[in-house]
Formats: sequence, C-alpha cells, structure tokens
Amino acid sequence: MGLYDRDYTQADSGQQYYGRHQYYGAPNIRFNMPRLTPVVKWLLIANISIFALGALIPQLGEFLENWFAVRPGSWVTGLQPWRIITYEFLHDRISPWHIFFNMFALFMFGPPLERHWGSRHFLPFYLICGATGAILYLLLVGVGFLPALPLIGASGSILGLLSACAILFPHFILLFFFFPVPIRVGAVALGLMYFLMVVMRSSNAGGDAAHLAGMATGAAYVLLGPKLSTFRLKTRAGSWEKKLEEERKLQIEVDRILAKVHQHGLHSLSGSEKRILKKATREELRRQSR
Repeated sequence: MGLYDRDYTQADSGQQYYGRHQYYGAPNIRFNMPRLTPVVKWLLIANISIFALGALIPQLGEFLENWFAVRPGSWVTGLQPWRIITYEFLHDRISPWHIFFNMFALFMFGPPLERHWGSRHFLPFYLICGATGAILYLLLVGVGFLPALPLIGASGSILGLLSACAILFPHFILLFFFFPVPIRVGAVALGLMYFLMVVMRSSNAGGDAAHLAGMATGAAYVLLGPKLSTFRLKTRAGSWEKKLEEERKLQIEVDRILAKVHQHGLHSLSGSEKRILKKATREELRRQSR
C-alpha cells in the first residue's frame, strides 16, 4: 500500500485541511479479494454516501464540515465531543482520491479483522483508533505545537487497521509505492515517515499526528488486549475468592452466635452480634431470591 501526503486549499473556504492521505493498494491474501463483512459494509456505505451528498450539494458539504469536522480554532468547537468521531466520516469534497484510497484500504483490511474479532469488537476498535488520532491532534494544537486547522478523514482509523493487521496477519503483502513488501515492514516505514513529518511540522503534520495515534492505538489494542483480559479474569477470580472467604467467615461467626443464643438466650447478644445475624439473614434471603 503506497501512501503520500497531499496538500490543498479548499476552493470555497480558503482553509487547508489536515488528514487527507491517499492509499495505493492494500493487503492481499493469496491474491483473493476479501468478502465484505457487516460492519465494513455499513462503514463503506456511510462514508461514500456522506461524501456523495456533500459533493453533489456543496451547501450540505460545508454544513457537515462546519459541524462535524474537528475544529480546534475555538474553545467552543474544540470541546464538542462528537467531532472526534464524526470527523472520521468526512473526506475531501474536491478530490475523490482521499475517500477512494481510504475506503479501498477499509475494504481490504477491515474484513479480516472483523471476522477475527467479531462485529461487536471491530466497530469500537475502528472508531477508537480515529478518536485517539483526533485527541492527539487537539493536544498538539493546545500546546501550540501545531496550527489550528480543521481535521477530517478516516485515515487514523485506517492506519489502526493497518497496524493491527501487521501484528495479527504478518503474511499480508503491501504494495508500498508499487513495491511489494511484508506488511510489517510497510507499517514500520509508514510509522517512521509520519513521525518525521510531525517532528518537522510538515504542511500535513496534524493529519500525520492523527495517523500516528491511530497506528499506536491499533498496535496497543492487539498487543495489550490479551494481557488486559488476563488481568480482568484474575481480578474477577480474586474478587470471587475474596467473597467466598468473607462468606465462610460470616458463617463461622453466625454459628458461634447461634450457639451462644442456645446456651444463654437472645438477651445475651451484643449489638454487633445482632447486626451480624441481620446481615446473615439478608444474605440468605438474597440467595433464595435469585
């Protein structure tokens, strides 16, 4: 997959936009085109429909970009939370190459991951990769490292798919600037390129920052996901064992109190012992009601 940065100026607004990358090619599994999966299909439909409507009705396109692109130019627009998700569905209305290569990459990378994880996990992964790209861009603008320009495009999400595929499916081959390379080599090369572009504050540094964050999120999800799952299982197991131990201690204390009642009568119980009996009664009623 070949990518290159392309700067341009909006003809109708005179504002440059970050996040417009072009993708040349995608992974090929034994030269077979992937079959569409449900979430990928609807993502393709949503992105292409929004692009077509914005291109056919310029006023609608301007409205969508004004209200749904990431716009860090003011505190009002910079703090509108929906923008970190909705910007992923907006693309350059002047040049069709931006959306074409993004959607082609989604078509190639998305189905293997959706089949691997399932639709319920794939969609949040896709959206979160793009959202972290927007958040990093806003932070860099906030500290004054980058200028406050609008950000649009699904490239952060797409690069998250790329890094995830590079880890999970190392046999994939990319056409990197028309040269076939292993997907992991291509992913590392792209990551280094984006990093240099951000450090040098290139004209598309904001888009490159979003892409870097998307790639990092995709890699972190794959590499740390199993460890987090194991940690959650251990935590749940520990909580269950702790609960069982508390129940065992409560039962021992209840047995002691009941023996005391049998020997000395109910009036011999202290206030704390009566509270323990009430607690044990509530727990027993709760178990019976399940």
